Amino acid sequence: MTPDWRGIYPAVTTQFRPDFSLDLEATRRVVDNLINDGVHGLVMLGTCGENTSLTAEEKLDVMRAACEVSNGRVPVITGVAEYTTETASGYVRDVEAIGADGVMILPAMVYKADRRETIAHIDTVARACGLPAMIYNNPASYGIDIDPETLVELSRTSNIVAVKESSEDPRRINDLINLDADALAIMSGVDDVALECMVVGAIGWVSGFANVYPRESVAIYDCLQDGRIAQAVAIYRWMMDSLHMDTHPKLVQMIKLAEQIAGRGSETVRPPRLPLVGEEREQATAIIEKALATRPAI
Repeated sequence: MTPDWRGIYPAVTTQFRPDFSLDLEATRRVVDNLINDGVHGLVMLGTCGENTSLTAEEKLDVMRAACEVSNGRVPVITGVAEYTTETASGYVRDVEAIGADGVMILPAMVYKADRRETIAHIDTVARACGLPAMIYNNPASYGIDIDPETLVELSRTSNIVAVKESSEDPRRINDLINLDADALAIMSGVDDVALECMVVGAIGWVSGFANVYPRESVAIYDCLQDGRIAQAVAIYRWMMDSLHMDTHPKLVQMIKLAEQIAGRGSETVRPPRLPLVGEEREQATAIIEKALATRPAI
């Protein structure tokens, strides 16, 4: 499929067994349930997918499983979070052969590249395959801010067609559109500013909490498309306490705990991440349980 980068794309979690081994069957169930709940696409192996916690072969196993389960129902995108440009280029060629529908490229891990190096890395990785590519800008998590001017420059690479904008600043959407409205399809990447970003020009939402509330996330998007702003805002406000957790350093643990409470997956994460304990766990649990108890009719 050719992604149109519109709608709700959950940042899908990778499921593990209690001994931390990869649970492909559980991951398949998560993927199938999300598709059945009406999401428009899937982003595998992003931050919530714990990309850097998997071996190279495990990543390919996850992508094979997701592509098989989707079977053309929705586009399947993979995160590309590698330590070197060469490794990232090899990975995108491998997932293209598997049948992925697109790639989401991060700056190289660990090394804090400057602007020239960031452009060279993303451009080289995109050109290594024939798949449409989305840039992932998440300065809070990964320490490199890809500003609108740099995004426009990268859009000149023919298969770089979208950006997941996770700077937590909706003004970036306006700045990018003002620079070049046709440069990239824009997807919001931060849950608790997603509606604001979509109002001013983002056409999709890569969402962590769509793993927990997929139907409600789709409903927000649908309401916005239909001009039913008040209804979209009402659902969004109901979700907001949960969505704030998407910007917490332990967002992966929080989202996976929420999946477990909602009966949609396991909270198990791979070390160095550890499950939530104590007050953090109690607060997250209370937020999710309250949301589930007051879930709006969709």
